[in-house]
Amino acid sequence: MNRPTAAALATLTLLSLTALTACGGDSDTDAATDEPKASASAAKTSSPAEQLSATIVTKADTDGFEVNEPADEYAFAKSTDEVTVDKPVCAPLAYAMNQLPLGSPQADLTRMTSGPTDAPTQLTTGITYTYVTLASYAPGKARATLADARKAVDACADGFTAEANGNKSPYDSVSPEKVAPAGDESLGYTSTMTFRGVRHVLHGEFVRSGDVLAVYFSVDGMAIANGRPSDAKLSPTVVKAQNAKLA
Repeated sequence: MNRPTAAALATLTLLSLTALTACGGDSDTDAATDEPKASASAAKTSSPAEQLSATIVTKADTDGFEVNEPADEYAFAKSTDEVTVDKPVCAPLAYAMNQLPLGSPQADLTRMTSGPTDAPTQLTTGITYTYVTLASYAPGKARATLADARKAVDACADGFTAEANGNKSPYDSVSPEKVAPAGDESLGYTSTMTFRGVRHVLHGEFVRSGDVLAVYFSVDGMAIANGRPSDAKLSPTVVKAQNAKLA
């Protein structure tokens, strides 16, 4: 599969400007377990950053999907300090849709996966992008961080607007989305945005495995670049592969 084209990447920047945020639906996994998973915690002598590096999804895990580090030049913001949200309760969603870590993690790492969609919809059947952000937290902090995301899901149904570095990203709506049980807790959401008069549907998911939080977000960059409506779902292959490495 090809790496994203310059046009698609530029579109992802615009996407960040039109910002992709949403709120979510729970899965029925056990929310009471806070014990770190073996794969996610790795060796006790490893640092949180080293643990995430060993756990993040790779091309070998994803049946041929390209897996790359996202380019800083296309980022909506380089840190959460650069982002303001008109509804502060919605901030976790703004961060999640722009590959920024939620809360105060000990370490975080992001990868961009791309390939022909394995979850086609009526509007999207071609190349899509699923972003994966892993963050490691002090004991108990991952659960608290996901709780904040749940609050955002409940409070942001009417949408919100994020700003960073002079750019605005308005989200029209956020709604819960049912997701498959994963990790100790999982939370799915759908968001909509309008860019140049064209409506786009965005999907995201949070999965907590012990003290590691995985954040997934998907977008059809080419559709946005070409002014076509889109509905890009998360890649089941990518999500399942990453969740398996955290189990």
